[in-house]
Order: sequence, then C-alpha cells, then structure tokens
Amino acid sequence: MRTALAALLAAAVPMGAAAADPAQGGKLVEEKKCETCHHNKTMGDAKAIYLRKDRKVTSMDKLKAQVALCNSELNLQMFPDEEENVVPWLNQAYYKFPERK
Repeated sequence: MRTALAALLAAAVPMGAAAADPAQGGKLVEEKKCETCHHNKTMGDAKAIYLRKDRKVTSMDKLKAQVALCNSELNLQMFPDEEENVVPWLNQAYYKFPERK
C-alpha cells in the first residue's frame, strides 16, 4: 500500500519541479547544434541572433516559447525538462532577464 501511495505522490509532482540546470542546458545547445542553425540564419556570427536589436525574444516567457518552438519545429527531441535547462543557460549567456523566484 505504501509503495502505491508513494508512486501516486511521485506522479503528482509536476514535471520541472526540480531546479533547472543551466550547465546541462549549455551542453544541450552544443549537442543539438543550435548555433549551427543560428549561423545559417544570420550567415555569420551565430550569437548575433541572440543579441540583435530587433530580436523577437524580449522576455523570459518569450524565451521559453522560442526554445519550445525550436525544439518542435526542428524536431530536436528534447524533453520539457531539457528545454527548462536550455532557457536559463541562454538567459545567463545572452538575455539577462530578471530571474523569477
């Protein structure tokens, strides 16, 4: 009975409840070759896509949505928790949006 209850409680914990790991996010960006795609889009500096003045990503919510869109559209096959690791890595490296508590 305790095992069944423990399994039920574990299933009730929302995905992403664990803290995101930006270091793991950086590894995923490298593994999934995100910057190669960005290089092809900008025909130059891959990082320019993050830093341009007319960027689409202007908030943490938009950053999360963009990571999810790239994952879906490019069939990167990242799980939601992996997306959650990529977001803070990108934020720390480029965007510098205020962290939510």
